[in-house]
Amino acid sequence: MDVQKQRARYLRNNMTDCERKLWSIIRNRQFYGYRFLRQYCIGSYIVDFICREKKVIIEVDGGQHNQLNNISYDSIRTNYLNSLGYKVIRFWNNDIEQNIEGVYIKLKEILNIND
Repeated sequence: MDVQKQRARYLRNNMTDCERKLWSIIRNRQFYGYRFLRQYCIGSYIVDFICREKKVIIEVDGGQHNQLNNISYDSIRTNYLNSLGYKVIRFWNNDIEQNIEGVYIKLKEILNIND
């Protein structure tokens, strides 16, 4: 198994609390029948969550993503993923912790779900 797949497996087994909370909502096609995968390898990157059917990637970001070097890295990474046709959505940890309903509504918007 290559190093990146080992890293993805490690990340799946060691999710953050916020990743776990979001995963509890979107796993097993619970979110309007869409299939999400977690810690998925694309090129040289590992994304937090992906819905391949809708080409949507969800990233769960903590405070370290406000640091200058991470802002630059995230921008390069997002541009690469966009170039492959993916839409990258970012949620801050505190959004997931304090406003999971808002996250849910935003995901519905992104996936064009009207119920």
